[in-house]
Order: sequence, then structure tokens, then C-alpha cells
Amino acid sequence: MYRVSSFVPRFAKALLGGAALATLWVNLSPASYYDAIEWRLLDLSLASWIAPLPFSLTPLNLVADGAMSLFLFFIAKELWEALTLEHGSLKGREALLPAGLTLGGLLGAALVWIGVGSLIETAEEAAFANGWQVPLGTDVLLCFLVGRSVFGPRHPALHLLLLLAIATDILALLIAGLTQPTFSLRLAWLLLPLGVCLATWALFGRTPDRAAPETQRRAGQRLLPYVIAGLLSWIGVAASGLPPVLGLLPVIPAIAHADRSFGLFAEAEELLHDPLNRLTHALAWPLTGVLFLFGLTRGGIDLSAFAPTTLTTLAALWLGRPLGMILLGLGLAAVLGLRLPPGITLRDILRISLIMGMGFTVPALTLATALPGGAMQEAARLGLAISLLAGPAAMLVARPRQATV
Repeated sequence: MYRVSSFVPRFAKALLGGAALATLWVNLSPASYYDAIEWRLLDLSLASWIAPLPFSLTPLNLVADGAMSLFLFFIAKELWEALTLEHGSLKGREALLPAGLTLGGLLGAALVWIGVGSLIETAEEAAFANGWQVPLGTDVLLCFLVGRSVFGPRHPALHLLLLLAIATDILALLIAGLTQPTFSLRLAWLLLPLGVCLATWALFGRTPDRAAPETQRRAGQRLLPYVIAGLLSWIGVAASGLPPVLGLLPVIPAIAHADRSFGLFAEAEELLHDPLNRLTHALAWPLTGVLFLFGLTRGGIDLSAFAPTTLTTLAALWLGRPLGMILLGLGLAAVLGLRLPPGITLRDILRISLIMGMGFTVPALTLATALPGGAMQEAARLGLAISLLAGPAAMLVARPRQATV
């Protein structure tokens, strides 16, 4: 197992630091906390045909829809490299087991949410299957922190855990965006990111011929065209009705990149100078601040918000996701005769499924659209916070037993 870059644990600590400060603030002075994160910075008047963008820009939606798109770009780059580059870990039959585990976790979390919620939910605003999108996502950063403690920094199971967490989070956001009650897709706006990305790839992203002029070779190394393409792509995705946080993902394939993958968040990639790696390296320190702000604006936990929705959230994450991963993922492996990746045992898969019972960053992003505002959202947010106890539980399970005399 390769060495993972040091910025990943730094991101996780920034996220937890922001959430801890927000939790302290919201429990000591809830009125001032909500006034601060929902403070209107700018009011926009947009024609209804343009986009379902928020009419009031607040710290809450600026961080969640704008700044966090940089984080999604950061992690999606790793998944794309795993799918397409040489030595990527998701090619051919090697992709089947991770795909089965990912889809099983999504399906299990959704079904258990629906089943448990229909039995115990008592909120007046609750409806059947309301909010099933909430437990779909997990947390890449916190899964890495716990996984490194459970498996060690160089165990291949840590790589598989990161891969599953990234794929789960991106699919969860896409599913949540496509199934939100107010979703209205404006297909014409998707032509903007499509056209921008094709033009960017044709003009800058393609590997130039060896006989090409030096000016053409240098053009592909500039970062400004990719930054402009990313901005236009974000506008097109947001205007189409899809979650704005996904707005930078279409431009990733258009950016000039290295010809091989060194692994998810590999420290060796810090020595590469292709535009894609240079962009992600440039984001490393700004994203520390972004994740702190995300924890501050979306991570405030009302400790008195316990309700049936809290139990529904925990059941979906702690029971639904592990059961779905084991039944569908390992069932698919048995039917197709797939082998576990080298160095990974069945016990490692069980530990991974337990660690992925944590849900925080992406579920917190989907709360605003998946559940009615107020008590249900805060109860679910409390459930997400409690779900992080799956991390210490996984560490305890992994601890070697002391020999008895």
C-alpha cells in the first residue's frame, strides 16, 4: 500500500473542528447561530426559466453549493483516475466487487430507512419514505481517519475503503439531486458544461503531438482555461436543477492529466506537474478552510433534538448499509466467482462495512432538500453525529485480544 498524502487527515480535523464549534454555539445560543449562517448576503432576482438557484445568498448555501463543489472535484478526480488511467483500480472485473459493495450499501441504507421510518416515525410533517436519500452518503475523510487506525496506513483494505467511500458519496449526491421533491431538470442548460468541456479538451486537454509547436504544448499546461471551464460548468449544472455541488465534475475528463494512477490520494502525486494534479494540489490548503466552514455551517448538532428520525437515521447507517454491502456485494462476488483483492480478507470487508456506517458530510448536504425543515432535520442531524460512534466501535473490534495466562 502506497503512502496517503498528509492533507487528508488535515481535512478531517478541520471538518470536525468546525462541527465542534458549531455544536457548542448552537446549544449555547441557537438564535445567534441560525441568524449567522442564514444571514442574507445578497438577494437575487432571477427569471424562473433561468434556474432554481437560491434567491438569497447566505453563508449556508455559499459553502454547501459553492465552496464544497471544490471538495467534490477533489475526491471525484481520484475516482475518475481509478476508472480510466493505467494502474487504476477499477478496470475490468476488478470493478465488479467495489460496484456491488457500493450499490448494496446504497440500497440497504434506503430500504432500512423506509422500513424503520414507516414503523416508528411520528413527526406531523413526515410522509411515507420521506428522506430516504439522507443515509445514502458516508464521509470520505472520517472513514479514512478510522480506516487508517483500524488497518494501518499501508494496508490494501484502506485503499478499498477510500474507493467505496468516494463512489458512495458521489452517487448519493446525484441520486439525492435527481429525486428531490422540487427537482425540475432543465436539459438545455446541460449543453453548457458539455460544450465547454468538449471545447476545453479539444483546445487544451488533449496530449499534443510530439511534432506540435512549443506554444501548443505550453497551452495545455495553463490552468486558467480549466478554471474558466469549471466556472461555466458549475453555472450550467446549477441552472439545470442538479445539485450545484456537482458542478465541477463534468470538467475533470477535459483536463490534461498524467498517464497513470499512483493510488487514491497518493503522496507520490504531489511530485506530478500535469494540470489536473496541479489544480488539486493548489486546492489542498483552501479546502482546509472550506471544510472547517462546512462543519461550522452544517455541522451544528442540537443535543436536545432526539426523535424517531434519529433512530431511523441510525438504523439505515448501522444496519442497512452493512447488510446491503454484505448481501449484495459478497453475493455478487459468489455468483460471479470473484476473488477478494490481494491482501484483503472477508474480515476486512466486514470492518469496512462497519466503518462506512458513519455518515456526516454528504448526508448533511442532502438534509435541506430531503427532509422538511425544523425538527426532522435536526433529529436526523443528531443521528448523523451519533453514527460517528461506528468509528470507535470499528477500532475496538480491530484491537487484538490480549493473551490470557
